[in-house]
Amino acid sequence: MPDAKQPTDIAGLSFEEALAELERIVKGLEGGQLKLEEAIGAYERGSLLRRHCEAKLAEAEARVAAIVERADGTLGLRESE
Repeated sequence: MPDAKQPTDIAGLSFEEALAELERIVKGLEGGQLKLEEAIGAYERGSLLRRHCEAKLAEAEARVAAIVERADGTLGLRESE
């Protein structure tokens, strides 16, 4: 579900798509070739993409934690057999 502060186009991106776009933005900003207003817009979008990626990672971590939950209800990695 899209966040009120996040455009729907970002909300629909997978983690990998958002990360790839964020990497392109960072390279563009590091290149120093953007005009000031373009750089500010790119930075704002990059910030939204970063938050989206962080939310996707948190979701994935929660799913993994649920998978490795022990029978006694504690969390932890399963030991090698």
